[in-house]
Amino acid sequence: MKPEDLQRLVTLTMPYGKYQGRLIADLPGAYLAWFARKGFPRGELGNLLSLMLEIDHNGLRGLLEPLRKRQ
Repeated sequence: MKPEDLQRLVTLTMPYGKYQGRLIADLPGAYLAWFARKGFPRGELGNLLSLMLEIDHNGLRGLLEPLRKRQ
């Protein structure tokens, strides 16, 4: 993980699927867990989804709030 990945979580939107257009940081934990079971997409999107799953699973979503305020 690179520090800028955290900023990408609050700026990049989901490009497809049920939650298309929603920020990666706002995706529900159940949706992230579904991706973990089915397999994350390759590349940056998959890396960010995996990172967000870890943040959500460990109850650390609050750490992203200061980054949202920068917007």
